[in-house]
Amino acid sequence: MTPPDTDTRERRILDLVRDHGLVDIGALAQQFGVTPQTVRRSVNRLSERGLLRRVHGGVTLPAAGTNLPWETRQVQHLDGKRRIAAAVAAHIGDGASVAIGLGTTPHQVALALRGRRGLRVVTNSLRVVFALAGAEGLEIAVAGGFLRPADLDVVGDAAVRCFAGFKTDYAVFGVGGIDEDGALLDFDPAEVAAREAMRQNCRQSLLVADASKFGRAALARGAHLADIDHLFIDALPGPAFRPLLDGGRPRLHLAEETAG
Repeated sequence: MTPPDTDTRERRILDLVRDHGLVDIGALAQQFGVTPQTVRRSVNRLSERGLLRRVHGGVTLPAAGTNLPWETRQVQHLDGKRRIAAAVAAHIGDGASVAIGLGTTPHQVALALRGRRGLRVVTNSLRVVFALAGAEGLEIAVAGGFLRPADLDVVGDAAVRCFAGFKTDYAVFGVGGIDEDGALLDFDPAEVAAREAMRQNCRQSLLVADASKFGRAALARGAHLADIDHLFIDALPGPAFRPLLDGGRPRLHLAEETAG
């Protein structure tokens, strides 16, 4: 029997883990007729996307409601995030008002916006503040409240009130995952509430998501992909997600890798 290609094998690994809860690496290798090392490479890729979790003796589903540490997420898919950020920066002109949310891709957008003049920024992330510090003519409003030390951000009622107090030209935000039904997912309902306050109080909503976010599991649900005005991605998702992009909303911006 010919072993399945990588994409097919990884989808089937996900299905098996979802069906059985915990699956042994050796059993997976035998199932697909490949070496354990090949299976581990597939499992590692799925784990980096937050879809699986390596444990002693095998692989299982990630713990519900958890996300990877900032330091880990910051370097994952970094080239794609930077391409997305450059595309967003080209979309936003000087003098714009912009709400910028949490996460490593919005952080890259903030870095890419340093060349813009006269920005008026609303954010609940100190990392965004640090990224934009020194930009010419910058005005910035920062959500008050209790700081989450690991991510240097503020969520909850304080962030919701902050975003609800402004009407920005743009809102730039990420998500924890995008489900096959188009639901936008995250790891904390408080993060969802802040994101929704941004989306509902802007003229153009910009979702920034590298391709790994498609199909990534997260517990908290908020809004639908069709509620977004613009989607900036670094690569097209798999066939199961293509119908979500065929309706004209959101408008798709593909930040493809340039040749050379």
